[in-house]
Amino acid sequence: MKSKIFTAAALLGLSAMASAQTVNVICSVQAEWCNVISTVYARTTGVRINMALKGSGEALAQLIAEKDNPKTDVWFGGTGDPHLQAAEQGLTLEYKSPTLSQLHPWAQQQARQSGYKTVGIYSGPLGFGYNPELLAKKKLPVPKTWADLLKPEYKGDIQVANPASSGTAYTMIATLVQMMGEDKAFEYLKALHKNVGQYTRSGTGPIKAVARGETAISISFVHDGPGEKMQGFPVETITPSDGTGAEIGSMSIIKGARNLDAAKKFYEWALTPGAQELGAANKQFQLPSNVNAKLDPRIPDFKKIKFIDYDYAKYGASAERRRLIARWEKDVNSLPR
Repeated sequence: MKSKIFTAAALLGLSAMASAQTVNVICSVQAEWCNVISTVYARTTGVRINMALKGSGEALAQLIAEKDNPKTDVWFGGTGDPHLQAAEQGLTLEYKSPTLSQLHPWAQQQARQSGYKTVGIYSGPLGFGYNPELLAKKKLPVPKTWADLLKPEYKGDIQVANPASSGTAYTMIATLVQMMGEDKAFEYLKALHKNVGQYTRSGTGPIKAVARGETAISISFVHDGPGEKMQGFPVETITPSDGTGAEIGSMSIIKGARNLDAAKKFYEWALTPGAQELGAANKQFQLPSNVNAKLDPRIPDFKKIKFIDYDYAKYGASAERRRLIARWEKDVNSLPR
């Protein structure tokens, strides 16, 4: 009898321990995706996630502020550049996942370049969003190259985010610098400035404006288009035929994480095909990093896109990012439109 009581008590104790386990996650993907991750993970593992939703710039700022007393265990998603900066600043922990061999080469490269302090969890190409109804009404062609965006007939009809607050827009600058050389890229950005109706704070702002007929064209990650289209909005996407860059959304374990074992378990779960398929299930159409993840047909076909050989290590470094954004503020954003 005593042994039965002891066994029952032990089981209750283990159950209480599991339910008491938590992992603190900063989530830098869209809110719906973050919330589903939290729900599914808790339901399947019994571990509760304390989830904070923050953009990647805001997330990095929080990690810097909390450096001496981290309150976060894992940082999930958001453009890879800030994750590389966190690694460079010693804010994240070296961790070599046994799952690495199952990931696409670009995800493994992200891990290697950071000294295994971050890993790629998805990728998405940079391109243009456009509203076909608005273009037809204004008798404007669909832009197919970066040079097309400089046509005077597009004046005031293009939106792009501000690179000081948006990883999307910084990816654009870094892409153009690598394609054209820095001085030519900034001449291009000055010419583009004349056609920009608004610089938004958020990287998804421009394509949402395109979808709602507030502007004709956006410079965006093209995986943000299908979700808008699924809501019934007239929006299409295209990648420039002369070449483009891509973001590598990343994940990092925080150095000094209070729940390190729980952090590693979440990290491993987030690299599984099933976990990565939750993105498309929640209208987010980036390419998952696990090669075994089933692909939604709305995910951009990387084989049909002309990519530049993007130097993530160089353009993800804090000093280079600060320098290019400062030059954009001085040489471009200060100009009248």
